[in-house]
Amino acid sequence: MAPEQPEKFSEVLYDLDEVVMDGLTHWQSPGWFGYFPANASFPSILGELASAGLGQQGMLWSTSPASTEIESRVLDWLVDLLGLPPEWKTTGPGGGVIQMSASDSTHTALVVARHLASRSAGIDSLVAYTSEQAHSSIEKGARVAGYQHLRLIEVDDVYAMSPPALETAMSEDLDDGLTPAFIGSAVGTTGTTAVDPVRRIGEIAKEFEVWHHVDAAYAGSAMICPEFRHLQDGVELADSYTFNPHKWMFTNFDCSVFYVRDRSPLIDTLSILPPYLRDQVSESGQVIDYRDWHVPLGRRFRALKLWFVLRSYGAEGIRHHIRQHVALARDLEQRLADDDRFELIAPTPFALVSFRHVDGNDATENLGTAINASGHSYVTPSKIGDLAFIRVSIGQTHTEHRHLDRLWSVIDRAA
Repeated sequence: MAPEQPEKFSEVLYDLDEVVMDGLTHWQSPGWFGYFPANASFPSILGELASAGLGQQGMLWSTSPASTEIESRVLDWLVDLLGLPPEWKTTGPGGGVIQMSASDSTHTALVVARHLASRSAGIDSLVAYTSEQAHSSIEKGARVAGYQHLRLIEVDDVYAMSPPALETAMSEDLDDGLTPAFIGSAVGTTGTTAVDPVRRIGEIAKEFEVWHHVDAAYAGSAMICPEFRHLQDGVELADSYTFNPHKWMFTNFDCSVFYVRDRSPLIDTLSILPPYLRDQVSESGQVIDYRDWHVPLGRRFRALKLWFVLRSYGAEGIRHHIRQHVALARDLEQRLADDDRFELIAPTPFALVSFRHVDGNDATENLGTAINASGHSYVTPSKIGDLAFIRVSIGQTHTEHRHLDRLWSVIDRAA
């Protein structure tokens, strides 16, 4: 039962250690190689603490001007730092907004695309397209947004979407009286960090007059390093784009950035103005009200922790850590390639290594189980079709070479 009387806070902290900690999965451990990183840092923790203490409600510019202005400024900084199109800044026709997750960003893009397409076609005829390897949030978002038709497009031998297959599917749907409305492409799929041909997909989207959304949830942070930007070639053709600083930019969950090339369709889709949300500042058209940029009305001061991180690390510091993680992944990739017990199943464009045991699925699954039973390292066993493999995602804030060596020692023994 809940306590009737207040307890000493020392007792609460005692139970944090004795009750809660044993039931946690330690995502912040340097031996965490599962899923994708959800890395935190001391600046982001302090930013989160300050945000909670200040208790701002930033639904309108007027309800917390600093919340809006810092968010706009920080996301404009990221446009430059990630090599994104300058018109995506809030000083241009586009702009960025912090969402809770990339799933929320994708759901929002699907809703905007539906809103635009439904002006000239029935909602029941709208079709969304993405690759077989796309994140499940697109399928879920399409369902939530009321799409009746979703096409999962086949991929090539490195698990990237096939543009010819996309064009064929869209042409066939048009012939059948359906209306293509949305294409989702990925810069770094969840399964293997495959990179879809963004430029060609963007050209197809223009040809068919379809909204094109780019999901770079994990890999977008890597674009702070210029050597990775060729992997998002053509991004200027996209209508929307999302990436998660809470994955690989040392900013604790939740913090997902959503950019649009033109904010007018977004605001037109989501803006509803009851009297209690009207004020002279908003109606002047000189400020941004972020409540019109996503589904929730209420919003926390999430930009503060991202502001703390960017100022504390600097772009140089973030590049250093991302390059270090990529170097560790290339080291592991080479060890696996040189060992005839293993085979790589996909390229390693970023810091995710995907491999399997040459003896087949059972040996691969047993290896994954052994790694996760080690007590110090954790990976994600996965499958593509009937092919079992192991994902090793390197990207925790404090992961070093010695932690990779420790992981390798388990792989070597258990194989």
